[in-house]
Amino acid sequence: MKQFIALYFLFLGGLYLLFYLPHSFLALWLNQTQTHLTLSVLELFLKAEQLQGQDIWINPQYKIVITSLCNGLIPLLFLYASLLAYPSSIIQKIVWIIGGYIVFFVVNVLRILWVVFVTEQGSGQEAFYWSHDIVGNGFLMLTGLGLFILFIKQSTKYSKNV
Repeated sequence: MKQFIALYFLFLGGLYLLFYLPHSFLALWLNQTQTHLTLSVLELFLKAEQLQGQDIWINPQYKIVITSLCNGLIPLLFLYASLLAYPSSIIQKIVWIIGGYIVFFVVNVLRILWVVFVTEQGSGQEAFYWSHDIVGNGFLMLTGLGLFILFIKQSTKYSKNV
């Protein structure tokens, strides 16, 4: 357990430095690409002209800005650190990294659409707060935890069969 925790924090710090902090071309490119991909998919579900650049207009006085903090990479890095630190085969880790990306991408788009819907129906900032900070981020945390639990169960079954 101590080894897992040490590796987890080591991988989390390394992944964060490599892929998120805006100090390298790779991190900037990855965050911009992920944000652009998220915005492209969101545009399919939003009202015409509601998405303008990185801004989702709720009404003429209120908009939600989609930044690199909203592209879903941070919770994904937490999942990746868990997957990399847990003792299992490289193939299992690769499969779960790819699958985790797909699941997190879909969940993040749904989360943003949820926040937009609730904010449109509610009272602006207050509705944004509870739909984004509490429900939306909680949903991302539960998704990551659920994926990691499934990964552990699948890894345990695989190691018993080998």
